[in-house]
This record gives sequence, structure tokens and C-alpha cells, in this order.
Amino acid sequence: MVEDKENVAVVGQEQVSKKAAKKQAKAAKKAEQKAETATTVAADGSAGDNAVDTAVGLYGVSELIQSKDKRTERNFVDVHELSNHVGKGLVWVRGRVHTSRAKGKQCFLVLRQQSSTVQCILAVGDVVSKQMVKFAGNIPRESIIDIQAKPVSVPNKIESCTEQLLELCIEQIFVISQAKAQLPLQIEDAARPENPDDVESLNIRVNQDTRLDNRVLDLRTPANQAIFRLEAGVCRLFRDILTEKGFTEIHTPKIISAASEGGANVFTVSYFKDSAYLAQSPQLYKQMAIAADFDKVFTVGAVFRAEDSNTHRHLTEFVGLDLEMAFKYHYHEVLHTIGNTFTAIFKGLRDKYSREIEAVGQQYRVEPFKFLEPPLILQFSEGVAMLREAGVETGDEEDLSTPNEKLLGRLVKAKYDTDFYILDKFPLAIRPFYTMPDPNNPIYSNSYDMFMRGEEILSGAQRIHDPEYLIERAKHHGIDISKIAAYIESFRYGCPPHAGGGIGMERVVMLYLGLDNIRKTSMFPRDPKRLTP
Repeated sequence: MVEDKENVAVVGQEQVSKKAAKKQAKAAKKAEQKAETATTVAADGSAGDNAVDTAVGLYGVSELIQSKDKRTERNFVDVHELSNHVGKGLVWVRGRVHTSRAKGKQCFLVLRQQSSTVQCILAVGDVVSKQMVKFAGNIPRESIIDIQAKPVSVPNKIESCTEQLLELCIEQIFVISQAKAQLPLQIEDAARPENPDDVESLNIRVNQDTRLDNRVLDLRTPANQAIFRLEAGVCRLFRDILTEKGFTEIHTPKIISAASEGGANVFTVSYFKDSAYLAQSPQLYKQMAIAADFDKVFTVGAVFRAEDSNTHRHLTEFVGLDLEMAFKYHYHEVLHTIGNTFTAIFKGLRDKYSREIEAVGQQYRVEPFKFLEPPLILQFSEGVAMLREAGVETGDEEDLSTPNEKLLGRLVKAKYDTDFYILDKFPLAIRPFYTMPDPNNPIYSNSYDMFMRGEEILSGAQRIHDPEYLIERAKHHGIDISKIAAYIESFRYGCPPHAGGGIGMERVVMLYLGLDNIRKTSMFPRDPKRLTP
């Protein structure tokens, strides 16, 4: 019998099918080509490293800037203004390396400047050398660089950058400040949208302690950049609106001889041979300014509360926006002034800071803040009645608990469609010693709180301006009269009736944006468990 040679091939001592032989030959050829490619790449790399670098002087690590040269020939352009320079030649830009990706003879960088980002490209050519591309690809993320580049239009939108219609073709690149290669957190991770309902999103989260421990990095995210620019906007609007209303800005001491609010929630500090306290409020000094005929005053400054509260809305140090004003006959003159000030702030944020609000919305869910003009004003007793109708048991003279505040906020939103409202006529028993009692009902007082999204952001009242009555109320609260003698004495020379309030700035920003934790709106928060950074 004759063997079919068409279907059998001999390899060494083994016989295999023709199909298998072809497969082996193909694999051998592929391995040979792969080896040749590796040899070529190695040779090219060796030649590239040893070849003459045509881009010498166009890249590198800049010497430490010690104000030796002014470099006035370098005209820098902000990233968000690059669209005005497309097709107009080279520009200089300074920013951080947000991401980088080098592949072969090209390197793609994303340059970040605060909240703005732009794609950059280096490609080996007449100007850019292979060594320059390799250098750019090895620059650590978050390093600060200067680049000279040509802005050019792109045919397709770059969805991953804020500048979506252009990119920068780099011709010079210098490292100004190099970051560590290993970062404690990645900005990309810290900026990742919080969307628990999206099952397809990357489940990478940077926890709060890691963020706060590395706050300098965390603050670089677009959302954080926007939050604190909006926070600056709140302060600016507060100042501008009240200044236009005839208020004078004052600055009050933060080291005081007696607890300004009464009670034990104060930080005691050593004051030479005596003890002093960090101010819980500028309250007493605002009133003394009114007694000194300043008529309308406001102050922006630190407030300290030694409250061991580890909640989402409490800090031991925060920024207080406080105001006080004299009135003619009724404290509602002041209440309406404060309410209208809030309305003006909300409108200012909506109209002037829409870009920042949008940036925060890219990471956090931001529900538009709703408010009425003029603001809604309810009596404390009306609020209690609404809670009781909802099944909550609460006393007539009982302060609102945090859950009840939030529930009342939801009830008000459902009934009146507003996130901001004023609650007037609080029980006297739960207010500070200097609060004026209600002349028509001794259970209540001429005091008020203001709320955003169901949480208190201002507490205020008509103050007692009669010294004897003030002494009576201070004794009732167990306050040492000798400690507040200067305060009481200031009312013995004639003082107009007046009222005011204190606002927590961080809380206003948190609630305006609908964020879940006040530590997101405090740049370097202080709470019972955190004193650093």
C-alpha cells in the first residue's frame, strides 16, 4: 500500500498533517518578524538616544525661579482665552500636567489651569526631536510646566477637555516645578462624578479623610476650584449689597473676656496671667458699634464654637457673616432687610456664578436653588403646627431638632415651592440672654431663624438695649455681670433699638449647592477630630 504524500509531511522523527505544518511555518515566520521588529526598535532607540538632538534648548527642567530675570518677552495666555489665539501664531501657557501619554513619535498631554483644560501634542518633526517627546512623556503628573505652542482648530470635539475645539502643538516645554512621581491621590479620581445610580461608572472613590489629609491636591479638582470661587462670591455679594444699603464694615476682637453667647461651649486660652476666650460671636461688639452711632454695621470673620459635634453641618471654626442695624419702631424693619439681602445674594450667585455652579454639577448633583421674592415668613407656632400635622410630637417652647428642621423644610418646599424661608417669634427660653422678649406673649421673643433646604443658616433677634433689663436677663441666664460690664455700660449712654443676625458662610454655600457635608465648603476644616492641615 502506498502512503499518500499529499497529506503527510515529515518533521524530525514525527509525522504531522500538512495543515499543522503550515500552521507551524506561519508561527515561525511571525516570530522571525517580531524578532526583526524588536531589533529595529532597539536599534532606532539606541540611535535616537545617541543621535544629535535637534531640539536642544527647547525643552528641559527650568532653573529655580528666584526672580533673576523678568522674561518680559514671554506673553502668557490663559487656557480659557486660547480660542482667541487660534491661527495667530505661538503663545506661552503655564499649567499643570493633568495627564500624559507617550506613544512612538508622539506625546499627548492634557494641560490644566485651575478648572480649565486643553489637549497638547508633541510630534517628532522639524522642531521636536525624539528626545524631546520622551522627556515630555516622563514629566510627572501635577508638575507645573511652561509651554510655547501653536493653538490650532480640531475637526472633532475633544470631550475630555474644557477647550473642546482646539489643541496646542507644542514647540517648547520646560518644567517649572516638578511633582513627586507617586501622588497620595489622583486628581482624576478625586474629581470623578458622584453618581451611585450609574452602575456602569467606575467605582473609584477618594474618601473624605484622604481628601482632607491631602487637601492641597484635593482642592485642585474643578469642583473644588468652583466651590471656593463661589464662596468668595458669597462674601463679595454680602459686602456689596450691605454697603449699598448704607452699612459700614467693622472688625471685632476674637479674644474676649467672657463667653459672648453664655454657656460652656467656648475655647479657653491663656492670656498672660489670666484666662480669655475665643469669641463665639461678634455679637456684643456689633451692638456696641450701634450704641456708638454707626447705625448699620456688618463684619466678616472667624467664629469659634467648642461644640463636640461631629455632624455634617458643624465646625469648631467657621466664617461668620454678621450684621446689626438700628431700627425705628419694629424689628421687622431689620428682618426684611436681612431677608432681602439673602434674596439678592441668591440672585447674584445665579446670574454671576453660573459657570461655577455648572462645574460643581459635573461632580455633585446640584438641584437648582428655589426662593421667593419677597421671602416667605412663617411664625414659629405655624411651623410647629405643620410638624404636628405631619405626625411629629413637639412642645410649644421646644427648640427644633435637626430632623424636625429638615422635615419642616420639606413641608415648606412642598407647600410653598421655596428652599428659603424665615421662621419668626422663637420661644424666649431657647434664645440668648440679650434677646428681647415678645411684649404680647412672654413665652415668645422678637427673634427669628432663616433656613435653606431645611437647615438653619442664620439666627437673629431684636437685642435688649436697656441696661437694667439687660442685667436682669443676664442674671436669669447665670452670667457673671462683672465679665460683661463694658458691654452693659455701653447702653447707659443711650442706645437705639436694634436687631441683627449671624450667618455661617460655609453652611450657606453647602446648602445653596445642595452638598452633603460642610467640610466640602471649608477650605481647611476644623472639627473636634481635625486640627490639620
